[in-house]
Amino acid sequence: MTTTTRPLLQTRLLKAGYYGREVVRAVNLSVQKGEVVCLLGPNGAGKSTTLLTIAGELEPVDGVVLFNNVPTYTPMHQRVRTGGIGLVTEERLVFTKMSARDNLRVGGGSVDKALKLFPELEPRLSVRGGMLSGGEQQMLALARALSRNPSLLLADELSLGLAPKIVDRLLGAVRDAADNNGTGALIVEQHARKALKYSDRMYLMARGQILLELPADEAMTRIDEIEETYLSGTSETEEDHIERKRRFDRRKVWRRQRVREREISRLTGKLVSTRSEADDDYYFDVEQRRRDNQERQKRR
Repeated sequence: MTTTTRPLLQTRLLKAGYYGREVVRAVNLSVQKGEVVCLLGPNGAGKSTTLLTIAGELEPVDGVVLFNNVPTYTPMHQRVRTGGIGLVTEERLVFTKMSARDNLRVGGGSVDKALKLFPELEPRLSVRGGMLSGGEQQMLALARALSRNPSLLLADELSLGLAPKIVDRLLGAVRDAADNNGTGALIVEQHARKALKYSDRMYLMARGQILLELPADEAMTRIDEIEETYLSGTSETEEDHIERKRRFDRRKVWRRQRVREREISRLTGKLVSTRSEADDDYYFDVEQRRRDNQERQKRR
């Protein structure tokens, strides 16, 4: 890790939220050049909201985000395109109809650099993004971000739903980018032990606030205490967490069905469905509202 007096990334008294509800409260954090920092916390702690606000997808309610000590107010696409930021969201943002090769190119990255990071993607370059496994999609998303040599990487839940071996490959690539290219990285993770293994520092977040900041090696010596005290619960109600998981699972199944229908159309030449991906989201929301109404009726 290279330490400098001026942080690559810094937030000052950052507040953020959704629909008028404040989720993140007065968060101060920083990332130096060549440093990997993990943001840990239970479900609903505000980790992803913090990351998306730093990325520019959400506007701060108050406070400021600074890159190289300069306040920034540009939207997410500008920060990613011209601001030297690589972003990997929880949704991975893989274009399902495009090949893996075109997915890499559309992000402005280098296919050759991406394959150096993840050689296992080479035989899959002609495969459409929607037909890749979850691990391959995450490799693709991370390779696309890192192949542009960003000064800062923001990554949300790289380990979500993936096997430990794949998680090691992903977090190892982040570590290598920091050590070899000086990339600063802020990674949001629930898998505390894995994240700390590849990090320099950690912030622990709960209920929208930073509760603890430690060097990663010190945090590892206290990991049992940290997991039992801070990470074993949830910052949202159990009912909210269960419902959020159900919605995520339903949307995933819905989209997989659409991918299968499109692949059948390609192989048989017969049109199975005329819906676009935007239509998928619309129909899912309609279906979700119907389910919500049914649940409300049952409770009466």
